[in-house]
Amino acid sequence: MAGHFELLPGGGAAVALDEVEVSILRSLAVQLLELIGPGDEPDADADPLAALFAEGPSEPPSDPALRRLFPDAYGDDTEELRAAAADFRRFTENDLRARKREDALAVVRALDGLAGGEGPEAAAVLKLTPDESRAWLGALNDLRLTIATRLDITEDEESERLYRLPDSDPRKPMVMAYLWLGALQESLVETLMS
Repeated sequence: MAGHFELLPGGGAAVALDEVEVSILRSLAVQLLELIGPGDEPDADADPLAALFAEGPSEPPSDPALRRLFPDAYGDDTEELRAAAADFRRFTENDLRARKREDALAVVRALDGLAGGEGPEAAAVLKLTPDESRAWLGALNDLRLTIATRLDITEDEESERLYRLPDSDPRKPMVMAYLWLGALQESLVETLMS
């Protein structure tokens, strides 16, 4: 089970994680929360009907990683498509940001609730419900997209070059995290589809 998800009876998935893996996953999820930010959401005390019609930003984010997490809905080949993309973003981005925050928070909460053994080699078994599993899939995907953007990976074929990076390359730790997250994500997808 170490590093690979397994199906739980009744749905959901479980994986054994050691102390270092838990620390890395938690740190990455917290960084993702910081990157996504609070968004332009209405106050909790706001009128619920007004909150339903709250408008978000109409311009794409300036950070390339956020642009990848919150892409334009339409190409920007014409002014008409740019306007349609701005309208779509204005009415959907706040909800998308909220969902991505909830996914990342689900990772942090699950890891914070994990009780393991003693020492960095001791593994604790993380058990996720079906809903938590879906949130984890979303967060793992968002983490991989963010890291891929930072590494200038735009196509799957480009990730092959990552395996050949020398250990002295300063990108190596980020590359290792990217590959590891990919393996976790793939394992969770396969588990949930079985």
